[in-house]
Amino acid sequence: MKIAIITLFPDMFPSILDTSMLRKAQEINAVEYHLISLRDFGLGPRKQVDDTPYGGGNGMLLKIEPLYAATAHARSLTKNAKVLLMTPKGQTWNQSLAAEYATNNQDLILICGHYEGYDERILTLVDAEISIGDYVLTGGELPALTVIDAITRLLPGVLGGENSAAIESFSHGDNLEYPQYTRPEAFTTPDGQTLKVPDVLLSGHHAEIDAWRAAHATKKN
Repeated sequence: MKIAIITLFPDMFPSILDTSMLRKAQEINAVEYHLISLRDFGLGPRKQVDDTPYGGGNGMLLKIEPLYAATAHARSLTKNAKVLLMTPKGQTWNQSLAAEYATNNQDLILICGHYEGYDERILTLVDAEISIGDYVLTGGELPALTVIDAITRLLPGVLGGENSAAIESFSHGDNLEYPQYTRPEAFTTPDGQTLKVPDVLLSGHHAEIDAWRAAHATKKN
């Protein structure tokens, strides 16, 4: 999968994309990231990418020309890519969407908004508008990284364990993953409280363990 990111701030991405599972995904050729600076497609000697909105109002809007040109360039780097626009107005991102995009294994182009918004005409190129929640951020860079992380970690071979993704929170509707523990069996806090691993998990009875896990997998409030 190739993922192209159109952004005014490409320097925000490498430290995240080159870390942990996102780095592993690149090393095993599961994904290839392309950072595209919107400023490179700005107009005139000052590389202008924004302007005031028609009809008045506060703030600046990203101009259609740079957005259009940057998206065309992104399409030259990808194959039959879907274009996702990061915007608070979009569909709320969730695990089901992440799994859908990871399963389709289709190239993606992510557009990161900024300033007060964008010229609405860019929607003629957009396949889906995506929001990561009902709040407003400075730009679309953090939402784009959220989307990238959620998709990339589900690509074959990235997590490693065959069932790692299948048992996670939200893998089955609104279910949250059951509680998990590791060594030691008992941990004593500085104030003398002893915290123990539930006995059933130490029993070796897999049916009882499965039943306990099912009973303790909770629903999201």
